[in-house]
Amino acid sequence: QDTYNSIVEWGQTIGKVTVECKDTPGFIVNRLLIPYMAEAARMLEKGDASAKDIDTAMKLGAGYPMGPLELIDYVGLDTTYYIMAGWAERFPDDPLFRKIDIIEKMFKDGKLGIKSGEGFYKY
Repeated sequence: QDTYNSIVEWGQTIGKVTVECKDTPGFIVNRLLIPYMAEAARMLEKGDASAKDIDTAMKLGAGYPMGPLELIDYVGLDTTYYIMAGWAERFPDDPLFRKIDIIEKMFKDGKLGIKSGEGFYKY
């Protein structure tokens, strides 16, 4: 408890807002963000909508500064792939963490997003 209190106090002294969360995969932000990005990739993979339309819908409909596929390109398909693979291995029965073929293929093809010049978009 002393360590926790020290970290919260330190965060506040450097101007950060602190939050509390149990030890869960991805804590708060990534636990919500990774499945969101994954579902966008699944939609694209199934042909439900184009990458541009998925991203445009989330930017205009939800007020997000970038769409989920743009965000995967920004984070990197390699990073996204490794996060999802680790979660899928650790929690094989959780459908939120199941493998996504399009992300695996793009990663193996070296399409890593902005850092490689191509992902869901060309840069």
